[in-house]
Amino acid sequence: MSPMIRVFLADGSEFTAQSIQTSPSRDLALVTVYSAGATPLRPAPQQAGPQQGDRVYTIGNPVGLRNTVTAGIFSGYRRHEESGEIYLQTDAAINPGNSGGALMNMKGELIGINTAIFSRGGGSNGVGFAIPANLVK
Repeated sequence: MSPMIRVFLADGSEFTAQSIQTSPSRDLALVTVYSAGATPLRPAPQQAGPQQGDRVYTIGNPVGLRNTVTAGIFSGYRRHEESGEIYLQTDAAINPGNSGGALMNMKGELIGINTAIFSRGGGSNGVGFAIPANLVK
C-alpha cells in the first residue's frame, strides 16, 4: 500500500495524490492530482531549450519557506561524468528543499526540475542543477 501524499497549492487548496511514479536513479517522483481549477505548468517547446545567458527562475520550499522564487542565469548543459546524464546548470539559488521544484524560463514555461546544488563544506556555491523537462516527460 502506497503512503498517502498530500499536495498543497499556493492558493491554499489541498489534494491527495492519485498516483505516484518514481525514478530512483534521478531522485525524482511524479505525483498526479486532479483538479478542475488548477493551472498546470506549460513545458517549453523542446526545440526552444534554454540558451547560455537566459534568465531563469526556481520555485521551491527551501528550509520550509513555501513558494519561494529565486532568479538567476542559465549557465549551460552539463554532462555528469559517471552517468553521462545531462543536467541544466544555473546560478539561481537551489537550496535544500528546492529539489523537485520548477526551473522556469521568462515566459513561465517549465524547462527543468530542480535537483541538486554543488556544495563544499555544507553551503551552496551558487551552482545549481536541474533535470531537463523533456527527460522528465
